[in-house]
Amino acid sequence: MTTTAPATVDALIRHIEEASLLSSSNAILDWDQETMMPQGGIEWRARQQALLARIVHERASSIERGDLIEAVERDREAMADAQTAALVREARRDYGKATKLPSSLVEEMTRISSMAKHEWALARAASDFARFSPWLEKLVGLLRAQADCYGFAKDGERWDALADLYEPGCTARSVAAVFDPLRPRLQGLVADLMAAKTKPSGEFNDYLVPIAQQEELSRFVAERIGFDFNRGRLDRSTHPFCSGSHCNDVRLTTRYNERCVNDALGSTMHEAGHGIYEQGLPFARVGTPLGESVSLGIHESQSRMWENQVGRSRPFWSWLRGELPRAIGADSARFSLDQLYAAANVVEPGFIRVESDEATYNLHIMVRFEIERAVIGGSLEVAGIPSVWNKLYKDYLGLVVPDDRRGCLQDIHWSMGAMGYFPTYTLGNLYASQFFEAACAEMPGLLDGVARGEFTPLKAWLNSNIHAHGRRFTPSELVQRVTGKPLSPEPLMRHLEGKLRPLYGL
Repeated sequence: MTTTAPATVDALIRHIEEASLLSSSNAILDWDQETMMPQGGIEWRARQQALLARIVHERASSIERGDLIEAVERDREAMADAQTAALVREARRDYGKATKLPSSLVEEMTRISSMAKHEWALARAASDFARFSPWLEKLVGLLRAQADCYGFAKDGERWDALADLYEPGCTARSVAAVFDPLRPRLQGLVADLMAAKTKPSGEFNDYLVPIAQQEELSRFVAERIGFDFNRGRLDRSTHPFCSGSHCNDVRLTTRYNERCVNDALGSTMHEAGHGIYEQGLPFARVGTPLGESVSLGIHESQSRMWENQVGRSRPFWSWLRGELPRAIGADSARFSLDQLYAAANVVEPGFIRVESDEATYNLHIMVRFEIERAVIGGSLEVAGIPSVWNKLYKDYLGLVVPDDRRGCLQDIHWSMGAMGYFPTYTLGNLYASQFFEAACAEMPGLLDGVARGEFTPLKAWLNSNIHAHGRRFTPSELVQRVTGKPLSPEPLMRHLEGKLRPLYGL
């Protein structure tokens, strides 16, 4: 033992909490950069965030942290408590990751990604991948170095080490095992829907609604489904996201399109789903693994559930139809329930992931997975991304990509250094469908309540079954615990087939 700190659970928690305070402060700086910071502040902001990231990493990888973890692990009485054992297990995992990375790499990754996000936004506006390419090359080099520091199985690949940060245990091989059989099923469904003689009306998606009214509607719906604005806020950004510092300070952003209120509504419900998860984490555990979300896949399940299983359902639109005239004008009353429900579920292959329908969404994710796996593995150079992207969009979605803005520059994630991240979106869709089936089985009148604008039962069920546990259970353990089954693609396909085929007269 090289530390004189008390070998107690409390001492370990205090050590972890202090690093979390600094890390959450960095998250607020990041939110500010995306929403309010003047462009001229980017270089200083990058230095601020890089310094904070280095300090957090040094504390998270310190000998003192390791000694405290080891001391609690030897304490049989402390480890007999299930929550303490889970906390120490996750602290050991985090410590193991942190100690493998040099502080210089952490600092450089944070500095470059802060700059790269700014450059990505400019390149996207100009639809010029060549402008962003040098920054992405720097990030890819840092990500490869990071993966090599973490290490990966002999029969695995570098991408696995990055994916494990977002979804514990995730590997390229396990993702491919899900994606490869799912892709033809999704493509077959889309092909059937496109060939159908019956086409649901998308007229409401072209209904012009001023941004101010859309903001009012978005806030109203987010609050009604359970997002607490006393502990959160909603702003605008280029790419919608959920951020903040802890469960009592949750920051959402969304975006608006005057010609498609469903774009803002879907994005807001999605981010509110993330926010409801964050607000549902136990405040008493903030700053420790038991006060954090278990994985990004599980996190995504919460956002996708509110956006899709709830927000695209007929019961939801049955309720919202009565609220639309008050929120966006009396003329909206001319749309029937059938028209509103249909507009929320039109299937049409498109270029933009965040605007895509449920049937095609996962095909967008599969494109990104193939590319980042190849880039990190070294079989694809950064400069070659646009051409491969365009080819895969033709192969998977039958589309000819017109420009970089609607192609490989549309997402912010790679500019953040987030590779290994995208498959969590599809995993989230799988988790969401399976969780929602379980919720409906336990609460048979759930959807009838949604039609009356009653969302509290679902929120309470999610709070109790998922949010309250933090990282106490692994993703696979949580799914088994909540649904009684391992993760399966069947609930997702039942959801899609059961809703979309009737809408298209199939």
